[in-house]
Amino acid sequence: MHTSKSCASSSQNYCYDVFLSFRGEDTRKTFTDHLYKALRDEGLIVFRDHEEIERGEDIEYEIEKGIRQSGSWIVVLSKDYAFSSWCLDELVMIFECRDKSKRLLLPVFYHVDPSDVRKQSGLISEAFCMHEERFNKERDDAKRKILMDKLKRWRSALSQLASLEGMPLQNIANG
Repeated sequence: MHTSKSCASSSQNYCYDVFLSFRGEDTRKTFTDHLYKALRDEGLIVFRDHEEIERGEDIEYEIEKGIRQSGSWIVVLSKDYAFSSWCLDELVMIFECRDKSKRLLLPVFYHVDPSDVRKQSGLISEAFCMHEERFNKERDDAKRKILMDKLKRWRSALSQLASLEGMPLQNIANG
């Protein structure tokens, strides 16, 4: 069920006030559900993947459209966020949009130390080792180069995210 307003009625030509980027397995039924409800209760129109994408729609296209049509973004960076190539692709798209428009991007470091993101250590390092190992298995040199370039964009996006003032939520009961 689509709950978004018409883009034309938005004062800044955005369909959504906020786009939520998160790894569903980590936070969908906990922190992100609470955040989503709180934002909605404040009257904000929020893009969250399973509310805004109908069955049968092209997920990648709809996510990209949601990112472009949002006035701001909240990235909930959880412990396994960087293991998801989907999440990392979203993050790169968010930064591409942000670089063109300077909209608000708020990182939430959910049980993740921002310095681990900045240094790309700990679980972030493990995730990139996994991606790099998988990409190195590609036999086609041109495809492997494309994948390794993608890896560089992911690293850059995470570094940029870590450089923003965000909300570190480690060691806080119930987030």
